[in-house]
Amino acid sequence: MEPSVIALIGFAVMFALVAAHVPIGVSMAVVGVVGFAFLAGWGPALSLLASEPASTMASLDLAVIPLFMLMGGLATAGGLAKDIYETAEALVGHRPGGLAATTVVASAGFGAVCGSGVATTATFGRVALPEMLKRGYSPGSAAGSVAAGGTLGIIVPPSSIMILYAVLTEQSVLSLFTAAVVPALLSVTLYMIAIWIVAKHNPAAMPGTDRLPYKDRIRAIGKSWGAIMLAVIVLGGIYSGVFTVNEAAAIGVVLAFLFAIFRGRLNRKTFLVVLSDASVSTVMIYIMVFGAMIFSYFISISGVTTDIVVGINNLDLPPLGVIFILVVVYLFLGSIFDEVAAIVVTLPFVLPIIIAMGYDPVWWGILNVALVGVGMLTPPIGINVMLLSSMRPDIPLFTIYRGITPYFLADCVRILILVLFPQVTLWLLHAG
Repeated sequence: MEPSVIALIGFAVMFALVAAHVPIGVSMAVVGVVGFAFLAGWGPALSLLASEPASTMASLDLAVIPLFMLMGGLATAGGLAKDIYETAEALVGHRPGGLAATTVVASAGFGAVCGSGVATTATFGRVALPEMLKRGYSPGSAAGSVAAGGTLGIIVPPSSIMILYAVLTEQSVLSLFTAAVVPALLSVTLYMIAIWIVAKHNPAAMPGTDRLPYKDRIRAIGKSWGAIMLAVIVLGGIYSGVFTVNEAAAIGVVLAFLFAIFRGRLNRKTFLVVLSDASVSTVMIYIMVFGAMIFSYFISISGVTTDIVVGINNLDLPPLGVIFILVVVYLFLGSIFDEVAAIVVTLPFVLPIIIAMGYDPVWWGILNVALVGVGMLTPPIGINVMLLSSMRPDIPLFTIYRGITPYFLADCVRILILVLFPQVTLWLLHAG
């Protein structure tokens, strides 16, 4: 049997295992080892099973993930999300659509200390959604802004999924973080425009609130000093070169811990919950990385990626045509997988295509993360939408999907800009 045929059978078996609720990392590892054994023998395959987890555990870049997970958990326990939300509300909450804009801005701010899209959605599903409903927002508008804002958690640095992409593709974490700055600002800007359009045409769905006195607004900004300090020290230290990414993550954990302690928000029980949540998320990611590395070796020696590249060249499609096909594929995958799974499963096949067409892997990394984020809002599943539906079963699923429509359209504009103008992503990186 041809090696490329074995690879395609392995890919089908992997999806069958995932459909049978076998964890994705385990599915990739099993298929990778067995497929590698078919091609190179059981000795090398079992050796690969031992060597890859060991090398992954020794990766300093990957060690950043548990630190940022822990920082995000401590920041949530310390009440930073609520502080960020109240600050944003004080500044823009009085305008039509102000609380929706508040949610978007606060989600982006919280993404800078959290790094997870699902965690951002869950946090503001508790902090912002009840507040908007209490202020007269329609359920769809309120839930839609929370679900869309949650996607900013993975595009705003420091993002765990960007770190993972950097490790799997051997790119610089700092390069990914630098390249993500402009696309992240573009995301927030387009969401704010979408909110302004909806509020202008349907003010009853997104009513404004009373304007706070200037003194109260200054006080609200001062209240969020902890979140601002944490973001400035961590991100400022990374971009200025004062800290490495690892050092910044470690300092961020210490600062978030001290902040939660001094505010009296961290007791023994809360601390153990934070440690448990961070550990579970980290173990899940590491298992996916183990599986992805083993699966990538299997795919690499099978030669199927070379066959795919040759097949695409034979189709005589322009590079942009291939990119737009991948855009559609990732929108679908993002709707059925979480952000980590959607990327690690496809990288062994997709990255060689991107490189063969002459595109920058850093540009593709940012676009890939953005696409998966949009997929988190996309039917038939849309993980952010499903999460909110489980948190608020009183809001019909169709209502939430209707509420995310303006943000989805804004995301389509953003993806189009990033695809057609790669320099939007890369100019800051090259300027540095």
